[in-house]
Amino acid sequence: MAKSPFDIKLPFKPAGDQPKAIKQLYENLKSGVKEQVLLGATGTGKTITFANVIEKYGKPTLVLTHNKTLAAQLYRELKELFPDNAVEYFVSYYDYYQPEAYLPEKDIYIEKDSSINDAIDRLRHSATKSLIERPDTIVVASVSCIYGLGTPEFYEKLRLHLYIGQEIDRQKLLKKLIELQYVRDDYSFKRGTFRVKGDTVEILPSHTEDTIIRVEFFGDEIENITELDIFNRSPKRNLQTTVIFPASHYVIPRPDMLQAIEQIKKDLEKEVEEFKKQGKEIEANRLWQRTNYDIEMMLELGTCKGIENYSRYFDGRKHGEPPYTLLDYFPDDYLLIIDESHVTIPQVRAMYNGDRRRKENLVKYGWRMKSAFDNRPLKFDEFLQKIERAIYVSATPADWEIERSKGIIVEQIIRPTGLLDPVIEVKPTEGQIDDLISEIWKIKERDERAIVITLTKKMAEHLADYLQEREIKAIYLHSEIDTIERAKIIKETREGKYDVIVGVNLLREGIDMPEVSLVAVLDADKQGFLRSTTALIQIIGRAARNENGRAILYADIITPAMQKAIDETNRRRKIQEEYNKKYGITPKTVEKEIKDLINLEELGIYEYYEEIPENISSEEQLLEEIEKLEKQMWEYAKNWEFEKAAQLRDKIEKLKKLAVAL
Repeated sequence: MAKSPFDIKLPFKPAGDQPKAIKQLYENLKSGVKEQVLLGATGTGKTITFANVIEKYGKPTLVLTHNKTLAAQLYRELKELFPDNAVEYFVSYYDYYQPEAYLPEKDIYIEKDSSINDAIDRLRHSATKSLIERPDTIVVASVSCIYGLGTPEFYEKLRLHLYIGQEIDRQKLLKKLIELQYVRDDYSFKRGTFRVKGDTVEILPSHTEDTIIRVEFFGDEIENITELDIFNRSPKRNLQTTVIFPASHYVIPRPDMLQAIEQIKKDLEKEVEEFKKQGKEIEANRLWQRTNYDIEMMLELGTCKGIENYSRYFDGRKHGEPPYTLLDYFPDDYLLIIDESHVTIPQVRAMYNGDRRRKENLVKYGWRMKSAFDNRPLKFDEFLQKIERAIYVSATPADWEIERSKGIIVEQIIRPTGLLDPVIEVKPTEGQIDDLISEIWKIKERDERAIVITLTKKMAEHLADYLQEREIKAIYLHSEIDTIERAKIIKETREGKYDVIVGVNLLREGIDMPEVSLVAVLDADKQGFLRSTTALIQIIGRAARNENGRAILYADIITPAMQKAIDETNRRRKIQEEYNKKYGITPKTVEKEIKDLINLEELGIYEYYEEIPENISSEEQLLEEIEKLEKQMWEYAKNWEFEKAAQLRDKIEKLKKLAVAL
């Protein structure tokens, strides 16, 4: 078998259940198993396991997860493990997104409004570029990767190869750059732009933000190609050849665009005629005017606002056929790893229906042609058809993953640390608050922390206030608290400012606190999503990083969900106990450094919280600050004050990395 293009750099050897899980997963892949489950208990090092499998399998890999923060965490971890390979990040590039919509009951049309995060857009281009050029590519993505993207055929076909000695008219090069949707800008120099000075053309490619490609001509021949630093303009290296990728994923050759526009016109006439037959003159006129305006813009500029709504014409797809997505940029034999699959899979399943419902009114009332339906995420069955090899990773895999994998489950239960799953105790709901207070005082004496789960946000707030009245330092944590404040609360709890965090759904908050030795679930016998077997196992696992870990379920009856969670936790606990006894391991609480902004710095996203201005307390304010600093930076660059511009560039880079995680 050919040598793998991946080279993992591990600071330690796999331990516990990891070697066995790595071997089983890889052997299953080699034997042709299409889908399998990695059931990895909390704290067993699932990332290390599938990273080793990636190296052994040696194929381009997509790691799919359900939100930006977890994607950023995995991206950082995999970049550290694979420093010599192409580890990329692909998530939604919108800082703000208001989709186009029409509310017929109020006759209100809401125009699409969005703010694109330039740093994330660059990373998306870097990901598609790596997939085309390198076999050693790992892309960490959120579920936005199943949304329509330009065709990889055009993206690859239209890339511009330049090399020393190449005969190409300078004007032809400029025209080609414009076709690739680059913009000429001789003053400010941003990603996706170019400038011209005599016989020199300078390009800032779509996949980078700090490197200029300088192309120097002698007549109609390329004489030199140089990489320059964008701020001090010093040469980085001389190149023999370079490749310029399109500035947009929605790029199309001019002849194909003209052909597509002809088809748009034909379909427009049919749809307008349909409205007129139904007596809908307003809708007919609206569709005719809006679409013809878009056509004029496409003919003049090569694009228009909402061009993605015509994507099937450019891609050559028929109505109803699936769109091209990031998955189409991967080779056929790629490996798919779905992290936290019990959450990620339902998100993938739900994306299409939500998008379809919004667009039905737009088409029905003449705001968009029917082709808008084909600018969409993949349907769930279409997504499944694109799976060649998949590993579903979760501490609590759902029935769907288990059935889909035909029962092929690789377990990773044993923790190298020897830590056991928490001891579970069921107590009656009568007097549960008084009993809870008594239990919290016990852990306070050991300088440990507690997590308490309530049914509603109001209950969480009231309970936190009540505990404070009883001289217990408590605080509530829920989804309405912004990311920066949430991270601050977690850090301060670890430091001892708070004894207890109270919340409704702390499963997705990124809480990783070894100091937590008690998890208490109030009204655990109330049926529902947050009291399901999966949810209970996940929350019980929050106390699995402490040698004194305990979980108390306050309930008057033991529901089937509770019983399954108790049985599974006890099963895992027994396996770990036997391992510890066999190898003479004494469980010891995980020691983890307490850092500022724990769930951001731990991601490797942001290092200097003190650099955020004091007036910044929300994501929106952070983005406004970035925009203000960028304008100031380009003003410095325009005035040749490159040292000041470079200082602002470094600060902006840190703030952008923080924004990526929000």
